[in-house]
Amino acid sequence: MGSTEDKIKGNWNQLKGKVKQKYADLTDDDLQYQEGKEDELIGRIQEKTGEAKEDIKKYIDNL
Repeated sequence: MGSTEDKIKGNWNQLKGKVKQKYADLTDDDLQYQEGKEDELIGRIQEKTGEAKEDIKKYIDNL
């Protein structure tokens, strides 16, 4: 598991607000997190924003 997944798993409630600020189109449903489904979460963000998966991961890693 990479650092993005670790970060999501450990601090998602804190990170969610920052992600929502950057990607204002996202809803709470888009940002629902279930343990073990980090890739699914990133996929939903990617689908809604059109951002590359690697860019989303890099953004989360840098929070």
